[in-house]
Amino acid sequence: MVHPVPVTPPSTPATPATLPTTMRAVVVERFGQPPQVRDVPVPACPADGVVVRVEATGVCRSDWHGWQGHDDGITLPHVPGHELAGTVAAVGGDVRAWVVGDVVTVPFVCACGACGACLAGEHQVCERQTQPGFTHDGSFAQYVALDHADVNLVRLPDGMSPVTAAALGCRFATAYRAVTVHGRPRAGDWVAVHGCGGVGLSAVMVAVAEGARVVALDTSAAARDAALACGAEAVLDPLEDLAPDAAPGAGPDAPPDVTPGPAAVAARVAQVTGGGAHVSLDALGSPATAVASVLGLRRRGRHVQVGLLLAEAARPPLPMDRVVAWELEVYGSHGMAAHEYPAMLARIASGALRPDRLVGRTIGLDEAPDALAAMSRPVTAAGMTVVVP
Repeated sequence: MVHPVPVTPPSTPATPATLPTTMRAVVVERFGQPPQVRDVPVPACPADGVVVRVEATGVCRSDWHGWQGHDDGITLPHVPGHELAGTVAAVGGDVRAWVVGDVVTVPFVCACGACGACLAGEHQVCERQTQPGFTHDGSFAQYVALDHADVNLVRLPDGMSPVTAAALGCRFATAYRAVTVHGRPRAGDWVAVHGCGGVGLSAVMVAVAEGARVVALDTSAAARDAALACGAEAVLDPLEDLAPDAAPGAGPDAPPDVTPGPAAVAARVAQVTGGGAHVSLDALGSPATAVASVLGLRRRGRHVQVGLLLAEAARPPLPMDRVVAWELEVYGSHGMAAHEYPAMLARIASGALRPDRLVGRTIGLDEAPDALAAMSRPVTAAGMTVVVP
């Protein structure tokens, strides 16, 4: 089925504002080295895009990966940031649906709207996608340029704060689609969530709203407490199962190429869920969590890979013997298209989903480099950090 690009009726036009020539932004000069906050030129407005005045932007693990140099295609110097909300400050001449003054958010994948994937409605895997903070300068700044505005912008509902909306473009929207489209839990099904950072806690909240029973796994006590607050029925600490001698059943019947740690974690998930999860998400992204997620499923279960596996961990060995023998389903999940946002926003408006509860703290732009660097250390606090430039 061909999905035409939706055109949102424009709101009442506002008086166009003149953009400044410079802005403050977080700039990465060398991968892995401390970023600096300094003045840089305001980005030019694309003909088919907009420039948004950033009012809030999330600090995401994906930004950390980019800063570390794990992503191909980033050109230095570079401005990170891809989870954002703000106000349209400039509009390209080819844009039909948006005007200066519109309050918007955007998926982290900005689709072209014209390739085969986009014409099929699958904008999140666009063949010619751009991503702020990766393919071009992002939202750790006072202004950010966004491509193909008529395809990608999402109008924020009245009353939604930019801080809440900033979490939607990557972690919450990704978790929402991973659970509802790929996981598809029914009421009463068990869902295992491996890793309770921003995307993991979002997945817990969404799964609970679907009527599922959730077991959440994280090495951080604060993250486990946050998962319980989001509705998880049980929580587990994977560190208790990392030692080889802690692996029940990790003998001759254990799948090949699987370390005892993940097998032991999976055994505990199976115990808690009475035979294995119906749906399991790796929301962290590591060989150990990916393997534990697959092994923790019951027969005909569904594994959803949400966390990124990059660099030397990009292609881990998985227990495909179990996948075949138990007819497991394995999915990847990569964000959510703008045209899919209305259903999620309606559930937020109804109170069924509360992404605002996932925001741990807000900081200024000058604090963003330290917040990015903090992701290199063990997690000490739960919830998302949002920058207000």
